Amino acid sequence: MKNSDKLLSWAVELQSLAQAGLYYCGDKFDEERFTRIREIAAEMVAFKGDIPVEKVKDFFCNETGYQTPKIATRAAIFQNEKILLVQESDGRWVLPGGWCDVDQSPAENTVKEVKEEAGLDVVVDSVIAVEDRAKHHAPKYLFGVTIIFFLCTVTGGEFVPNIETVASKYFSEDELPDNVSEEKNTIEQILMCFKAYRSSDWKTFFD
Repeated sequence: MKNSDKLLSWAVELQSLAQAGLYYCGDKFDEERFTRIREIAAEMVAFKGDIPVEKVKDFFCNETGYQTPKIATRAAIFQNEKILLVQESDGRWVLPGGWCDVDQSPAENTVKEVKEEAGLDVVVDSVIAVEDRAKHHAPKYLFGVTIIFFLCTVTGGEFVPNIETVASKYFSEDELPDNVSEEKNTIEQILMCFKAYRSSDWKTFFD
């Protein structure tokens, strides 16, 4: 691991410990100590990224309670042996999906995201994988993320350009676009979805 990555990992761990300490401690002096530890973590991130520390604090130090990973979902939808990708406004291609809303289960969130980004109505068939983002993606985030990949079947609908996506297309395994959004889904993850789709006894991958 590079020294810069170690610095970020230490900062993330310090932030998590400080947040838990602030939530559970009942002593005002401990609160001061944990608050300062949290500030140091933000200062480390600001120093590494050369960004204003207040901006880091707004993003990095604004939660309460015990820190847990955020949940994101991605949908694998196939037609004629091809997988559906949507093109975001920055030009990059992704599997339909996104952050889980607090009032949605992961499966419900997947259905919602597919409708919003691809214009399609789907049912969720099975779980392909449950992955720790940090083990598969760069750059590293300041918080933990768990990504759930679902195999889905289309029941209706059609694509309409929207504020999130500008195009929708099915790709075969050997013609995947070069500009895939590796930050959100890697080529390896897309290929994993092909394997799951073709398997008659796919076992959910997790790490």
